Amino acid sequence: MSDADKKFYVLRAISGKENKVKEYLEAEMKNSDLGNYLFRVIIPTEKVVAQRAGKKVVKERPYLPGYILIEAALVGEVTHQLRNTPNVIGFLGDGAPVPLRKSEVDRILGKADQMADMEGDYDVNFLVGDTVKVIDGAFSGFEAAVEEVNSDKKKLKVMVKIFGRKTPLELSYAQVEKE
Repeated sequence: MSDADKKFYVLRAISGKENKVKEYLEAEMKNSDLGNYLFRVIIPTEKVVAQRAGKKVVKERPYLPGYILIEAALVGEVTHQLRNTPNVIGFLGDGAPVPLRKSEVDRILGKADQMADMEGDYDVNFLVGDTVKVIDGAFSGFEAAVEEVNSDKKKLKVMVKIFGRKTPLELSYAQVEKE
């Protein structure tokens, strides 16, 4: 198989079943001759940070739900075999599978790498006026009112009432939890 025959395609899967499809295809690659034509199965993911019981939890989730990238040479029955994989709806586009351009693949894989390197996006949206509880640092346990939100830097400016006086603080999203 020459590198010219290898191209990236997008398989549409039932949302939430991407990992099952990937596991199935990887097992088929090892156990049948599909491994000669299917080279990589990729689910682009992003890290998301959520607060659970006061703890910061980092989870991975697909950033393109329902879509799986495959690097394959679609010859003979390979297209038919991929279409008939459990939980697969078909290829992206109408009719015949259309390969992705190199620039599209680089952008998707580059974004996936960039998101994997990030600390994670926060699943919590803070608004000015919200009441939050400080869970980390010197003011742990205090309640505070959000004065300003900087979502780019994942920081909040809050006012904490200490001894009857309001004190301004700048805290990261990880140091507070929403009330």
